[in-house]
Amino acid sequence: MAKCHDVLAYLYPEGGWTMTGFEYEGIEFGNCKPITKEQWEQAFIDYDAWKTEQAQTRAAQKAALLDRLGLTEDEAKLLLS
Repeated sequence: MAKCHDVLAYLYPEGGWTMTGFEYEGIEFGNCKPITKEQWEQAFIDYDAWKTEQAQTRAAQKAALLDRLGLTEDEAKLLLS
């Protein structure tokens, strides 16, 4: 589950906001465009889906690289330890 600061960093990677507490009402939009509470709630769903997609992409890239190298995951760990 996403944390409030993770969602705000996802929405506004350049910053421009401050937050007090863990509720929408505690967000102060300084140098960024404010969002509605509904957009805030949707952003939690979007963030979780985005993080899942990132993890799947990374796993596929890792598997493809290991395959090209002809190594198992255990063998790669051994090399990197």
